[in-house]
Amino acid sequence: MKGWRRKPDVHQVTDARPSLSSDIRKREVSYLIKMGIRTICLILAVVVPVPWPYRLLFIAAAVFLPYIAVIGANERSNGAPPPTFQTPEANQTEIPLHRREIGS
Repeated sequence: MKGWRRKPDVHQVTDARPSLSSDIRKREVSYLIKMGIRTICLILAVVVPVPWPYRLLFIAAAVFLPYIAVIGANERSNGAPPPTFQTPEANQTEIPLHRREIGS
């Protein structure tokens, strides 16, 4: 019954999660691009003489892009590692077993 054996999992470098710092950098760049587009829309709405429908479109983009940028900046990518938090041990006053001495 050779066919029933389970093949071992083969991991590739491309399967590795991106580092937390690269994920944060990616989100920062995305945020800055969206806020740059917002600034351009705000300038176009105020400075450039265009018909009112286009001006309202620029104003709407300038109003809603910050919300979209913040939501995108706070969302971790699927492959990003979860943040690590240091949780206190259940009993920190106890001496670990490997550190106990005779007579203590």
